[in-house]
Amino acid sequence: MTSPYDSRPWLAAYQPDVPHEIGPVTETLSDMMDASVKAYGRKTALEFFGAQTTYAELGDRIARAAEGLRRIGVERGDRVALILPNCPQHVVAFYALLRLGAIVVEHNPLYTPRELRHQFEDHGARFAIVWDKVHDTVAAFPEDLRVTGIVSVDITRSLPLPQRMALRLPIRKARETRERLTQRPSARRVLTWETLVDGRRLSRKTPRPALDDVALLQYTSGTTGSPKGAMLTHRNLRANAQQGQAWVPGLREGEETFYGVLPLFHAYGMTLCLTFAMSIGAKLVLFPTFDPDLVARAARKSPPTFLPAVPPIYDRLARAAQQGAIDLSSIRFAISGAMSLPTSTVRKWEYVSGGLLVEGYGMTETSPVALGNPIGPSRRPGTVGVPFPSTDIRVVDPEDPDRDLPPGEAGELLIRGPQVFSGYWQRPDETHAVLLDDGWLRTGDIATVSEDGFVTIVDRLKELIITGGFNVSPSEVEETLVSHPDVDEAAVVSLPRAEGGESVAAVVVLRADAEQEAEALRDFCRTHLAAYKVPRRIEFANELPRSLVGKVLRREVRERLIAQD
Repeated sequence: MTSPYDSRPWLAAYQPDVPHEIGPVTETLSDMMDASVKAYGRKTALEFFGAQTTYAELGDRIARAAEGLRRIGVERGDRVALILPNCPQHVVAFYALLRLGAIVVEHNPLYTPRELRHQFEDHGARFAIVWDKVHDTVAAFPEDLRVTGIVSVDITRSLPLPQRMALRLPIRKARETRERLTQRPSARRVLTWETLVDGRRLSRKTPRPALDDVALLQYTSGTTGSPKGAMLTHRNLRANAQQGQAWVPGLREGEETFYGVLPLFHAYGMTLCLTFAMSIGAKLVLFPTFDPDLVARAARKSPPTFLPAVPPIYDRLARAAQQGAIDLSSIRFAISGAMSLPTSTVRKWEYVSGGLLVEGYGMTETSPVALGNPIGPSRRPGTVGVPFPSTDIRVVDPEDPDRDLPPGEAGELLIRGPQVFSGYWQRPDETHAVLLDDGWLRTGDIATVSEDGFVTIVDRLKELIITGGFNVSPSEVEETLVSHPDVDEAAVVSLPRAEGGESVAAVVVLRADAEQEAEALRDFCRTHLAAYKVPRRIEFANELPRSLVGKVLRREVRERLIAQD
């Protein structure tokens, strides 16, 4: 069966040095890290509040951590939970677990006990490496969760000595912490990170993971609702790092400086920083949380050249640059993802930095990057770009995914490539619902594709509002609302109607000192939208609920509005 996308019209938009296909994936992430340690041993791999770690030192710490984990019982195929902010220990633990053939399970350290427990119930990890701030949460889990070993990590141990002393965290406190943990009455074995890594290196004879072994369980609500673990193999993740390297012309291996302002436990930060940056011998400057002042201070010592981030971060840094608080001119590559990138943000960023800001697209199930705007003159703001090398797309009828829709017509986006995941952990039915024959992934996103292959995301299939038999795109209504000079942000959701069906509702954040009435905003919408798209209900708020990477949580907005009724 032929498809209008078989000719890959997007290839004409590729930059001259970007290949149409990546080479075969021949190394695991462990092999990749070993190669970087060998090639860039004297180069700085990590920087954390000024403290630097070379690639040779990083390789040594990974080998010692892997041996420590092996000694406490971590085996090939074990799921091991990581609950850490961005810090050097996070990088070491990630690669140490992979070297043993274990499966990393990333968690947000700011999750509530209930959220963490739900995920532990699903993946059944026996071991957990946790930030000491959340140690008690995991230690309090019931015994039936089978968490037999906990490694507690004090991330301040990675700070330069003067800062540690200023925080009153000398060796004595570390000893007291270790004693407190080891004396805790519990059936679980509890260790500090220092105890775990203070030993010999892992034997080189220890069996290595295979390309198609699962490397990572990354939890996502995915295309079908509740959180579930996406299984990403070494092949998936290494392929995506290779695709990223191929996509960025002019990369200087061993010379780039990446800023890790995105959380490493998120798929976007994990691939761009934990795998892609490490694969090219970059210096990774880690930030446990995004703070423009911290970024500005770090930039004076180690100017960034590559910044993967989300639109709110670019906005805040651009404002800081306009105020003279930071110099952004060193940033050669700025790639935005996770949410729509407003053209106003692009203009502002490119004015203050002098460089390009391009948008990409992906999801956890694609490791996560699948499409990107070319980094050059052919980029097209307002779109998410074109498929990466070795990646194909189709746009199909959501009700009949075997029926391709022509360019320009909105339908569900399908993706196929080496970065597409192998399924959801212990969820065969949900896996079957999104993975079609021949490796096609149903993204759940509604998109249009231009004649020359550029993709525009219209909305999430599951977030489309059906009112009076018509489909309403929340993004379209949000864009209309924020075009009003008094509106800063907006979130549009569906609400159930007593008589059946759905109605359009909006929560709006006004700009500072602005005043508006809901009816006046509805009148404004009527001049730009069909009547059925105009929100029946508009509420005002000081801020919108967001994920840790800054994405507006429409589901939470909807739940709050329903709770008010």
